[in-house]
Amino acid sequence: MSGADNSQDRAHPREWVLNAETEYRFELDIGTSFAIKLIRGQAEIFGAELVEGKTYLFYEECKAAVYTWIGCTIEVIGQPSTEYVSEETPMAAYANVHLALEAMRVKTLLHAQIAASPDTASPEDLQEDAENGPSDSPRVLILGPENSGKTTLTKILLNYATRAGQDWCPILVNVDPNEGGPMLPGTLSATPIPSPIQTSTPAHTLGASATSAPTHMASNALLPFGYWYGHAETKRNPLLMDRLIRNLGENVWDRWDADIIGRSSGLIVDTPGSFAASSGAHSDHRQSLIKACIDAFRINVILIVGHEKLNVEMQRAYGNKLSVIKIPKSGGVVELDALYRARVQKYQMHSYMYGERVTPPPGMPPISSTQSTIRYLVGGEQSTDMTLAPSSAVVNFSDLAIWRIGEETMAPTSALPIGATRVVSEMQPLPVDPAQAGSGLYNAVLALIAPPNPDDTERYDEEILDLNVLGFIVVTALDIPNKRMTILSPSQGSLSGRTAIVGSFEWQE
Repeated sequence: MSGADNSQDRAHPREWVLNAETEYRFELDIGTSFAIKLIRGQAEIFGAELVEGKTYLFYEECKAAVYTWIGCTIEVIGQPSTEYVSEETPMAAYANVHLALEAMRVKTLLHAQIAASPDTASPEDLQEDAENGPSDSPRVLILGPENSGKTTLTKILLNYATRAGQDWCPILVNVDPNEGGPMLPGTLSATPIPSPIQTSTPAHTLGASATSAPTHMASNALLPFGYWYGHAETKRNPLLMDRLIRNLGENVWDRWDADIIGRSSGLIVDTPGSFAASSGAHSDHRQSLIKACIDAFRINVILIVGHEKLNVEMQRAYGNKLSVIKIPKSGGVVELDALYRARVQKYQMHSYMYGERVTPPPGMPPISSTQSTIRYLVGGEQSTDMTLAPSSAVVNFSDLAIWRIGEETMAPTSALPIGATRVVSEMQPLPVDPAQAGSGLYNAVLALIAPPNPDDTERYDEEILDLNVLGFIVVTALDIPNKRMTILSPSQGSLSGRTAIVGSFEWQE
């Protein structure tokens, strides 16, 4: 390592020389940015390969690591709060998991192709298929406690799959409402991943789908399909979580009906830390939600990240039916507190509406500079001014049908008096009147949902639970005397006749 003296002026480039199978870890503070350029060798960030000579920008409290298999030299500019090189990483174990999953994909695709066209298969392929027998694509559930690196492992395995040169397009399933995946927090989603997910900011940990961004951006290739849960915590409404997980599973399998490559690519499910919480007043729902994931996505591999007790528990429950594998936790995992997570959610919401204005670290020309010969990469894309222009419009209360699922504060069934039953079920849609005091709509984040299927002749009470999310809006003002409200939306368009669901997330300026 050279140029690592902390007293050195961080506005000037510094070089770090990394040996084979080591990683450079860094953490950023609020309001700071950081630049990394690969000078020579090979390097990757969470499985996404860095291009030699390109300058990558990181910002908004990003915490990441540059790993190299063969050794490399990187140049950095900026002042992270923490930076160091580690020689102890779990990447060899993660790579072995990838190779096992890759073998499942190849075997599944070969069998599917032979089954579809047995007359055109080569004798070698027929013999190999007969010897190996039918296979199943990898459908992976990742479990572990908070701050164990589940999302990082998810990203690494997805990125390695997309880099394998087989045109794989695995599906990222996110059932952590605190994170939101490529959509906003509060959403459960399934997203086909055609290319590596880049890292630049915690606002897009698992990629981002464009709203009103230019169509040439790679983020437009991410097309998530999601349902609105509306809360950060799974304990708020576990019955609703269960239903939405099963809805996602049905959608994934419908998508795979005529997609051999997609089905062979498989899927990876990222889960919240609450799925691993074995104690506490609200841990009783986690087993049912784990089972919902296993059933809905027909899971055949469970990866346990750094949790011995959970590994034993899953082995006992599912070890005779599917593969349960314990893998090590990275020493670079950072403990994230509630305030940090709240700031990340704010970043995600603001990015959805306004895009992002990235300021390079001191000593580097701004992105908008036409004089600069430096071409920055942000999130793996050529950086431009990525600010968006959301639309603010005044609509009548009657234009938009707003619903809330269950009561605003739902006590667990065990807390009810003996013999008492609920007046409102956890999954009952309740209409929200904006004119009523205490409607909870001011600064509320609303999910716009798809209209009912016109082919369905019969309507049912809980139908809106099974309708997917089309986008998000925010109520920024209520004019109760005139029965009007101001709506902030990422793009223009009429809201008349639309349906929205409100949860517990609030917009923060």
